[in-house]
Amino acid sequence: MKRVISAFLILSALLAPALAQTEPQPEAEQPAPQYNESIQIGLSTDRITITTDFSGTDLTIFGALNDVDPQIARQNRYDVVVVLEGPARPVVVRRKDRVLGMWINTQSETFVNVPISYSVSTTRALQDMAQPSTYGRLSLGSAYMYLQPKDRDDDPQTIEEFTAALRERKQVTGLYSELIGGVQFLSPNLFRATLELAPNVPIGTHRARAFLFKNGLFIRETSAQLAIQKSGVEQSIFQAAHEYSLFYGIFAVALAIITGWLGRMIFNRD
Repeated sequence: MKRVISAFLILSALLAPALAQTEPQPEAEQPAPQYNESIQIGLSTDRITITTDFSGTDLTIFGALNDVDPQIARQNRYDVVVVLEGPARPVVVRRKDRVLGMWINTQSETFVNVPISYSVSTTRALQDMAQPSTYGRLSLGSAYMYLQPKDRDDDPQTIEEFTAALRERKQVTGLYSELIGGVQFLSPNLFRATLELAPNVPIGTHRARAFLFKNGLFIRETSAQLAIQKSGVEQSIFQAAHEYSLFYGIFAVALAIITGWLGRMIFNRD
């Protein structure tokens, strides 16, 4: 009996390593995909001056892709989205209702850090390039850009309604625009983007951003700055109004008084 037990123990010791090797091992986590591609952009000008007769213009942005995959480039599976964002400001959206025969403001919603202007140029339509969730995560595109309400505790349906109204208003005024096919590849790694600037484009520092997609996946982003300012007399008046607001206000009131007095004297003579 002792010999049987000893033999069983010896056999168990011999089989233990083999059994240990057959146990399922936990799967290793898959590393995030690494992309070698990068993107760079250069503006045709870093400063645009406008006058009172400014009627809008086109801005050209050149860009380059580095370390592209030749096969992916031949299959046209690289996509680029270029955006020009205007200065961010608080925006109040008001709703008018008819009350006792008159149209009055009955409700409003304030949004913070809203780009005054937002121009988009793409290689293809956004829905053909990536999933909507990707644009939402990147806050890319006027339809997917996150507009932050000042009071986040407001009714979600009300916030959604005013958000849609704000987007629609910006599009109607031409401040939010989208140019499908405005980005064109000149070679496998060089591209040119055309952006439309509205006649009422705001003054200030704008930011140009370029997003690179590969097979529908976002991989890189880069940015550059553009200054838009008034020129000539308009620029001098604009600077005076902002830098010396008190004196500018006093001068404006005094000028109005003098103009009214002179007008009265002239008409009285007639």
